[in-house]
Amino acid sequence: MTAASEEAARRPVNVFRILKTFGPLLFLLVLMVVFALVNPNFLNPTNLFNVLRQISITGLIALGMTFVILTAGIDLSVGSLVALSGMVAAVVAKGGAANTLSLGAAGGGGYGWFAALLAALLVGTVCGGVQGLLITRLKVPPFVVTLGGLTIFRGLTLTLSNGGPISGFDASMRWFGTGLVGPVPVPVIVFAVAALLCHVVLRYTRYGRSVYAVGGNPEAARLSGLRVDAILVSVYVIVGFFCGLAAFVLSARLNSAEAVAGIGYELTVISAVVIGGTSLFGGVGTVGGTVVGAALIGVLVNGLVLNNVSSYTQQVVIGAILILAVAFDRWLKTRAR
Repeated sequence: MTAASEEAARRPVNVFRILKTFGPLLFLLVLMVVFALVNPNFLNPTNLFNVLRQISITGLIALGMTFVILTAGIDLSVGSLVALSGMVAAVVAKGGAANTLSLGAAGGGGYGWFAALLAALLVGTVCGGVQGLLITRLKVPPFVVTLGGLTIFRGLTLTLSNGGPISGFDASMRWFGTGLVGPVPVPVIVFAVAALLCHVVLRYTRYGRSVYAVGGNPEAARLSGLRVDAILVSVYVIVGFFCGLAAFVLSARLNSAEAVAGIGYELTVISAVVIGGTSLFGGVGTVGGTVVGAALIGVLVNGLVLNNVSSYTQQVVIGAILILAVAFDRWLKTRAR
């Protein structure tokens, strides 16, 4: 045994550091055990796959939000951007915004699911990039820019659709929201692949290290030669891209794009990222933590629904958990030192 290993063996175990690392996962497991004891239907495979399907939409957005919060930023516009991207995708899929209440599939007038997907991704990416440029070029705080984006994107969605839904897509598009690969829902597979790619990017690439550096100390990152503004713009492009992808999957799942889609997603997505251990002050966080945070919220909501807890109370619980998660994270950081 080397001197270094002997010193590590003698070093006392820091319980607070372990809690900080694995706390969300432990809480998720405890929550699942509690709901399983209260209601045995919770562990039904059908219900568990339903939970996974539900978290896949907000989970995709949370992956993008992880990049943003790692740079000490925030994006409050994600729900409205999901609505706008989904509406544009629906217009492309149907070949126009006419006959919005029809549940029939597009019959030759539309441009197909691939064009709809590209349209959703393009809208999300461009809108995210514009917000990133406003933040870096005009030096306006992310909170203000994205709060304005929340209103602007929702207004554009209402204008495009005249306030109504656009419904009825062909089977090939609906497959992305309701299809199965074996027993696994397609949205879950999309989320899993996206999470794996984001994990690799953040953990094993130069770009990922740059994101952490900018979030940890932007001035030091600038002095070390990093293009801080370009990195900041890129993270808003990434969250916009994931908003577009989530919008496409959501529209395919519901067989409808609605102007009210995505309302309240901001709270759910930010909660998932923060509960998963990503610091609102930047520089600390992982994709794995975000996945656990998204799963935790999905399990919590599902368990509350199974136990007949009202949707109003669910919002209170999620909001309270968000506050407690941030407070607990700050406390653990202090104790871990």
